[in-house]
Amino acid sequence: MKLRLMTYNVHRCVGTDRRLDVERVAEVIAAEQPDVVALQELDVRRARTRGVDQAHRLAELLKMTSHFHPAMTVEEELYGDAILTWLPEKKVKADGLPLYTRIPGLEPRGAIWVTVDVGGTPVQIINTHLGLVPQEQRRQAAALLGEQWMAHEAWKAPGILLGDFNATPYSATYRLLRAALRDAQSQSPTWRQTPTATFPSSFPFMRIDHVFLTKGLETVGVSSPYGALARAASDHLPLVVDLEITPADDPAGPAAGPSGAPTHA
Repeated sequence: MKLRLMTYNVHRCVGTDRRLDVERVAEVIAAEQPDVVALQELDVRRARTRGVDQAHRLAELLKMTSHFHPAMTVEEELYGDAILTWLPEKKVKADGLPLYTRIPGLEPRGAIWVTVDVGGTPVQIINTHLGLVPQEQRRQAAALLGEQWMAHEAWKAPGILLGDFNATPYSATYRLLRAALRDAQSQSPTWRQTPTATFPSSFPFMRIDHVFLTKGLETVGVSSPYGALARAASDHLPLVVDLEITPADDPAGPAAGPSGAPTHA
């Protein structure tokens, strides 16, 4: 069974030309025909982006369902991350991640967890957007690996953690995640290519957008569109990963913990 994923920081649908254009972002996504899209930096009902519910509008344009989690709320205005898919799905959990309180005023961060059905196989998918400060990132990554998320009994292989981690492969945050999960761009029997960078979109040389995998998943393709439309639509390029799914019976990631039941939708 095949699954095509995309992770894409859309920069509130404001492009490198400073133009707000939700439809342009949808066009970039649609051209890649992903089954599941993990989006970061979406505005919902915010004055700065003309009050549009960007998660809902993108889902509408792409003919997908969406689940949105507001990492930040200012009265009626929301800002956060979403998972879109055309596959049968169910939201498992959406919640905030730890703040680094030693530095006041840092942007709140969160994650959203959805189960999608791929040909009868449930696949766990968590989308996140980690902070900019290394100490903050490590705490947030540790939380995602902990009993409230990937060490929870509901998290079973095959599973995927993806998003904008603001962490390069040389960082302690990346190494922490790689100790428990496999980078989809790591070389394997099914994938031998050089890793693809996605930031900044005009001249991508940094790998901060990642897809991490449990057992039961093999990478068979990685790409990132670099046409004029994609370079203009956001300050990140999308990262597209094609996977082959082999059902796995063993729990994914760290050992499951007995406590911390997810909030079901």
